[in-house]
Amino acid sequence: MLVTFDSLPDTSRVWIYQSNRAFNEEEEKEIAKALDIFIEEWTAHGSELKAAYEINYRRFIVLALDQQYASASGCSIDASVRFIQQLEEKFQIVLLDKMNVSFKQGPYITYKPLQEFKKMAKAKAISKNTIVFNNLVVNKQEYINHWEVPASESWHGRFL
Repeated sequence: MLVTFDSLPDTSRVWIYQSNRAFNEEEEKEIAKALDIFIEEWTAHGSELKAAYEINYRRFIVLALDQQYASASGCSIDASVRFIQQLEEKFQIVLLDKMNVSFKQGPYITYKPLQEFKKMAKAKAISKNTIVFNNLVVNKQEYINHWEVPASESWHGRFL
């Protein structure tokens, strides 16, 4: 069951998928339409799931699930990963590689492999105040309050 993101409780589970590049306007519309269809059909052991999504900065897909309504099962999580893999293939993007880091550089969002991010930190090309995207947040409350944070307030800070 597709609902609005705002209507989900703060305890809702979130999964964040960052793209290696920004989506163009047409891609964003197609991805949104595909997400609408996927969420409407998404189930766990035959029970519908109450879920929503956001697409942020034309680069991040945030999938949220109200686990108080119905919890995700292994099979339903697998289904969501298969769906994300289909998006990767269709749009020739990378969404599942967790060894990459996204951060803000002025008005731009930069996407770098973790090793390159570490080198940039060592070279002082980024600082503790650099805004990073902490894609390890696990629920809506953390997503709202701790997703876009200075590197010093995230796991990224260990490299500074």
